[in-house]
Amino acid sequence: MKKIRILIVDDEKIALRNLEHIMKKEGYGVVTTQSGSQAIKMIERSGEDEFDVVLTDLKMPGVDGMEVLAQSRRLYPETEVIMVTGYATMDSAIEAVKAGAYHYVSKPFELDEVRRVVKKALEKRALQLENRRLKEKLAGINGVNIITEDTDMRKILSLAKQIAQSDISILITGESGTGKELMARFIHENSPRAKSPFMGINCGVFTEELLANELFGHEKGSFTGADQKKKGLIESAAGGTLFLDEITEMSPGMQVKLLRTLQEREIMPIGSTEPVKIDTRFVAATNRDVIKMVSEGRFRQDLYFRINVMNIYLPPLAKRRQDIPLLTHYFINKYNSRSNKTVKSVSPEAMRQLMVYDYPGNVRELENIIERAIVLARSETIEVENLPEMAVHTFRSNKGSMPSLDEQERTYIEWILDQTDGNKTKAAEILGIDRVSLWRKLKKYTIS
Repeated sequence: MKKIRILIVDDEKIALRNLEHIMKKEGYGVVTTQSGSQAIKMIERSGEDEFDVVLTDLKMPGVDGMEVLAQSRRLYPETEVIMVTGYATMDSAIEAVKAGAYHYVSKPFELDEVRRVVKKALEKRALQLENRRLKEKLAGINGVNIITEDTDMRKILSLAKQIAQSDISILITGESGTGKELMARFIHENSPRAKSPFMGINCGVFTEELLANELFGHEKGSFTGADQKKKGLIESAAGGTLFLDEITEMSPGMQVKLLRTLQEREIMPIGSTEPVKIDTRFVAATNRDVIKMVSEGRFRQDLYFRINVMNIYLPPLAKRRQDIPLLTHYFINKYNSRSNKTVKSVSPEAMRQLMVYDYPGNVRELENIIERAIVLARSETIEVENLPEMAVHTFRSNKGSMPSLDEQERTYIEWILDQTDGNKTKAAEILGIDRVSLWRKLKKYTIS
């Protein structure tokens, strides 16, 4: 992991050394200079090893802190600049913040204040870098893509691509909101049938008669109101894929009709006496325990075997938490234009809340949360207050009281370590701190 680099600029030698001591004690890599012009040269020459934070005095002979700020912002916009100022120049410090400085500390400064401001600046920088990484990753996404960094989900996608090449029937299972229809589209677009139609229907919203009409179609005059012939979805999806969502909601009679279709590879439109041969691939989905339904006689076993030649199980979002930041930024991009907003990021605390929420509604619920947050956001950053109340109660005790900040931090660090399988370098990266700071926190909270 790259060591955090701090550039300190101050023409007063004592102040320079005090700041250097504080920053080195925090485990940061520190570079110092008493010259504003020299600081600018150091920034220009840093290349890929850019500074994370620049701490610069505001008033200096020659090139002052405002010029250091301007050049740093021009060359490395994500480097955070903190102004060091005396009380006599407080108005100028405020102007510096308006010009893009992260914050300011006043002389004589307190050690804890300097540590706190630098830590917050580093958190903001880590968030900006993560935002950039995610945006770059999302920039290449087009068509039907399953957005994931999760190892298990990548294995599932690899399997889906493999079985997409054949015409076997597939059953996609998983909780509501996990993306079963998106997976069906993904299979279709990665199959030889991709240029032919993809059609879908929710089997749970129709009566048996209406569902039969939707799937099989009808002949003109076959029933009252049938003024013209209508192709059903199975025939309309010829050469392509038909997605049968919530297939377990089919009535027993409809199950028999679908089973015959799968066995004979033909349909009988309502009112017709001539069967129609079909060339359609079937992908079904359910959020039910279909094996239990078969054992209870509520779903035909022979139909289950027909539709479940291959099963794809989609895990709940709570089991693939590392995808939450990537999905969050995908939904920010999606809903910014719809809401005429320019939201660019999520605050560290808001992201922590999003990371620990359990999402009973899965990806669909996260999407709804972000859409709502964008509407409520008053700036370019989603804050905790923009999230629904249910998503920010994770740390509350059974008695309804809020634990201390230390308790929250300990819980969060333990959860991050669990998610990274104890990899402290990865955990420190996610937390936006260096390994030394993480080691101190582990010692403070007696986390092994």
